[in-house]
Formats: sequence, structure tokens, C-alpha cells
Amino acid sequence: QVQLVESGGGLVQAGGSLRLSCAASGSISRINTMAWYRQAPGKEREFVASITKNGGNTFYADSVQGRFIISRNYAPHTVYLQMNSLKSEDTAVYYCAADLSSGQYDYWGQGTQVTVSS
Repeated sequence: QVQLVESGGGLVQAGGSLRLSCAASGSISRINTMAWYRQAPGKEREFVASITKNGGNTFYADSVQGRFIISRNYAPHTVYLQMNSLKSEDTAVYYCAADLSSGQYDYWGQGTQVTVSS
């Protein structure tokens, strides 16, 4: 079992920055890729960014490429999402997810709200 707890969300003006954190606990040695997803009101959950084990590879949605940065520490096991140049369309609940090499994200956090005012 893996537990994921997000933090760092809040209200920010357009053009501002926020850093989200996701603390992992439990069977963390089994975690392979970690990712951030988001879900805006009335929309489906969408991929934002992911980072492989040991931080070797990162991937971003086109909509956040060049503005968001995903990173990962291992002591304690935490994944970050640095969000810069925020836009109103970035408003959503952001979720952290962990893949235990099953090919899908097996564990999800409870989400943290990010609201960008224009």
C-alpha cells in the first residue's frame, strides 16, 4: 500500500506561481513513475506531468510545457510540481498519482485545489 498526500494548493493571481507537494509513504520502494493530474469543474481528469524513477525522464502536457516543472526527492519521498506563469485555465483540483510498475497509476492522493484569478 502507498499513501499520497498533496499540499500547496491555494488562490493565486494570473501570472503567479505555486509549488505543489506530494508526500508518499508506505511501500515507497515499489513506486516507479509518479505523476500529477488535474480535473477542472465539468471536465475529465487530465494528465499534467510525470517523472520516472530516479528522475531520469519527465513528461508534460502541451498545455503546461515550459511553465510547469516536476521534480522528485527520495528522503523523504516527495514529488513537486512547480507551477509558473499560471493562467485561469490552470484552475483545477490537482492529484498526485503513483505507478508501481503495473502500467497504470495504482494510487492517488485526495487532491489539492488550485484557483487562478484573472
